[in-house]
Amino acid sequence: MLKRLFFTLILLAALGAGAVWYAVGRPWKGFDKEAFVDIPPGTSTAGIALQLKKSGVIQAEWQFLAARALKSKATLQAGEYRFDRAMSPVEVLDKMARGDVFYYEIRIPEGAHIWEIAAEVGRLGFIKEADFLKAAQNPALIHDLAPAATSLEGYLFPSTYHVTRRTTAALVCKQMVDQFRKAWKHAGGGTSRVHETVTLASLVEKETAVPEERPRVASVYANRLRLGMKMDCDPTVIYAALLENRYRGTIYRSDLDNPHPYNTYRNPGLPPGPIANPGAASLKAALQPAETKYLFFVAKPDGTGGHVFSEGIGAHNAAVQAYRNGHAQ
Repeated sequence: MLKRLFFTLILLAALGAGAVWYAVGRPWKGFDKEAFVDIPPGTSTAGIALQLKKSGVIQAEWQFLAARALKSKATLQAGEYRFDRAMSPVEVLDKMARGDVFYYEIRIPEGAHIWEIAAEVGRLGFIKEADFLKAAQNPALIHDLAPAATSLEGYLFPSTYHVTRRTTAALVCKQMVDQFRKAWKHAGGGTSRVHETVTLASLVEKETAVPEERPRVASVYANRLRLGMKMDCDPTVIYAALLENRYRGTIYRSDLDNPHPYNTYRNPGLPPGPIANPGAASLKAALQPAETKYLFFVAKPDGTGGHVFSEGIGAHNAAVQAYRNGHAQ
């Protein structure tokens, strides 16, 4: 009798253990397409289980608690998690133990200025544009390399970044500046005349999207600087208008006559700082301009994005007329 009771108890325990293991190992999907669960730091296991249940990731809270008991040594990490398929409570727990948090993507194109980057960051929904602009206007992150910088414009390197919901505006700026430092070093940049070179690179970036032209564009500006000529760079006129919050989508005579320090039609030399954030090719072109005698360039009328380069004003005027004739047809 006692032996039969003993075996019965063993059988019941085995069945119970099997039922528990089935419950914590069986995949469940109580949501439609995907579910996001944000776990703040310090959340208890019970609190995590409750959020997972509410989001439809697990069927019952006790299942996650049981999985936690089975893997008591695992350290669950805070963060936002994305679930897009059926998972068992054990798989959910393993995902959190790995810290497999969901990352949002920020894509910054070459030549974007701080307002465009702020708008892109703001589209995430959890970092405000104003907060990013405030962080980007503080040059402390780059002052060791470019003490003349008055903001992070030019040093927010164009690339693709991955952030979490807890990433702050300041941390995004740091990621971008860190990436700039790597690109600057890879391009052969040193510690002298950094701000001037990055400023020149930003002009090159905004003037042409054709990679092979960038060293020649850089040579035009380098030659003009050497001869004391004004840069006459249209993108600097636009940037001056942006700084004054009055850019109207095109350049007017009043913009060209604007005495703003960034207007290189009115002021000789480079503008006070970068007008955009240049990519690696433009940084390299500014560091190593082509050796030419070009002093002018104008867009080709064929719409390819290329330019005609000239050494003298006569040839340049002819190229300008060809451009106008091409656009008049």
